[in-house]
Amino acid sequence: MTAQPGANPGPPEDEHEDAAVLDGVDTGEAAGEPPSEESEQDGGGGLSETEAELAAQRELRAKIERRKAEKAGPVEAGAKLSGTAADLLAAVRAVESGQTGSAAFEQATAPRPPAASSMPRPARPREPERGPRQADPAAVAAVLEVLVSGGAPEGLAERVAGVLGERAAQVLRDDPWRLLGVPGVRPEQADGFARALLGAECEPGDTRRAVGLVTWLLEQAARQGHTALEASALHEALGARSMPDPREALEQVIAEGAVLVFQDGLEEDGYEDEGAQEGADGSGEAEHGGDTGKDRPEVPVLVGLDRYALAEESLADGMARLVRTGPGDTWEGPELVRAAAGHGLIVHTGGEAARSEALALVEAARAQGLRAVIATHSENGRRRLAAGDEAVTVRGLLSGAQGPGRDEDGSLALDVLAVLDAPQLDVETAATLVESLSDGSRLMLSGDPGVLGSAGAGRVFADVLAARVCPQIASRVPDPGPIGELVSGIGIGELNQVAAPGKEVVIVPVRDAAEAVHRTVQLVADSVPRAIGVPSDRTQVITVGHGGSAGTRALNAALKERLNPGPGRFGGFDPGDRVAYAPGPGRTLCGTVVSADREGLSIDCEGTPVVVPREQLGAALRHGWALTAHQAAGSRWPAAVVVLPGDAAQGLSRPWVYTAFSRGEQHLSVVHGVEQALAHAVAQVPAQARTTRLRTLLEGLLAAQDA
Repeated sequence: MTAQPGANPGPPEDEHEDAAVLDGVDTGEAAGEPPSEESEQDGGGGLSETEAELAAQRELRAKIERRKAEKAGPVEAGAKLSGTAADLLAAVRAVESGQTGSAAFEQATAPRPPAASSMPRPARPREPERGPRQADPAAVAAVLEVLVSGGAPEGLAERVAGVLGERAAQVLRDDPWRLLGVPGVRPEQADGFARALLGAECEPGDTRRAVGLVTWLLEQAARQGHTALEASALHEALGARSMPDPREALEQVIAEGAVLVFQDGLEEDGYEDEGAQEGADGSGEAEHGGDTGKDRPEVPVLVGLDRYALAEESLADGMARLVRTGPGDTWEGPELVRAAAGHGLIVHTGGEAARSEALALVEAARAQGLRAVIATHSENGRRRLAAGDEAVTVRGLLSGAQGPGRDEDGSLALDVLAVLDAPQLDVETAATLVESLSDGSRLMLSGDPGVLGSAGAGRVFADVLAARVCPQIASRVPDPGPIGELVSGIGIGELNQVAAPGKEVVIVPVRDAAEAVHRTVQLVADSVPRAIGVPSDRTQVITVGHGGSAGTRALNAALKERLNPGPGRFGGFDPGDRVAYAPGPGRTLCGTVVSADREGLSIDCEGTPVVVPREQLGAALRHGWALTAHQAAGSRWPAAVVVLPGDAAQGLSRPWVYTAFSRGEQHLSVVHGVEQALAHAVAQVPAQARTTRLRTLLEGLLAAQDA
């Protein structure tokens, strides 16, 4: 699916609250610093869960590359490209053959090899981006000297050394725009740093600047869910950043090998090059009747980072493999069980009540003597399953901390995997998961298509649904009660009044943000415990963003003062504080502070002990009485209080409202200050479009098989 460059999706909602919204051009809003990701510690020896997960991912990435290399036939692409797309692809091929610069483009008109199914895959497997690591003191000192000479803040030194490595100082001297790779650094800041270091040599059209800007723009886009961007959107964004010739700049970036270029979909649609099928009389007239180029649909040229290209193509290959090698068994039972018996890939849609159908599938598979596992997005989701300790989280399964472990070949030791909360799968996690399954395994992806998508790049669940390459089973079990009725209406664009005799749904109107904060504290601390019987520590507040007068910061400050006042003697936190820990982008662990020591802050996350390193307290840990809807996705609580102050109207959409309103199991209070904007968002504001390639890749791979 391709985002419209001119469509402004509104303020970003994910947990990195200040991330710039890339809607075709850079908005110029301040980009926030994503929380760093250090290893989780459990207080004992050996590898932590995160360290084990990283090791598993490295092993699996190597396995992916071996699988690619073993495939028969050349993997070439682009014989049907023309114009700008052909020039861009020629640059990629030239780089791979050892050529650079403008010479690559002078040869762009040379005859191209026969068309094949996809772009050449990058030879450099990369792990998901991680936060700054603990840097070497000597490297930090060297970086500090460079930063001071360039007029950059001294406080950046440790982060720069952590991101760029031991040679960070020399890297910055050679290419000052590498500073853009450090989370939180803006292009204008990198430009100022470069001018101070390079002096008269600093030019706006510098290839190093172009590489830095394009990479930064694509990273910002990934934080909004895109795995690639249209070339035209990058041209516009580069122009807004005073790039003299945006088209030439992008060609230079591609020639440098910093990004990849794609134009998927031509072959799958059956369109051929002009004159490719000439008449038998040698007249040169194409079989389709003349100038077929005029009838060819316009397919956008996409540009992306290799890490997401590798993940998306690996995921498509893995899913196609499961479809091709799926078993042909026959089982008795419900529709989902029967579908899983004869297929390697199944999609299941439904709300909270539909989770019981996924459990029934796992039980049926076990009755057949198969190794079956059910996985959730969060520990909260795992707790809600009747499967108890037999359920795992996706992260725990991949790291080996939970589940059956792995076979000798590195594949997960299971035959059937049911993944709940599938809309929360980002493309990199999904690729690692699918590559962990052996041939002949069954994978069932289950989730509610109405909720917000993953906080990371990609739209895996939606793309698989749209591709229609496997059985799709829609649950007929509705979520019960007034909350279920309300949310069902929101899913089809209707905000209905529902009967709530037991005060399951309560609307609390407010005039301004200050009143919204006051009423929220009153609800959590007094009204909900007294009237509904749900204690404060089981009630979750959800709001649109972190900033603003009624964002998570303001709400958490007020809730702490009322529910757990204290001096914040452990980096701003006290024992008993509810917290949200983000060990990496797109991942949030909710818990309660237990204690602190030299290692860091000990928190209890749904029964799992976690130690937050001291250096992460300011960046990766927040108070957690109030969360954003993205942070809350995949979890539910007995009661939820959704706060909608007047300044939140622009951040609302149907998926946001659907997600936030469905987080309460027994009770939902809505602190309502947006007037008609709520109904408008439900009826008129769909999900923000994401530019991805997975649907096209799946359709192409499996269409080729059918042919």
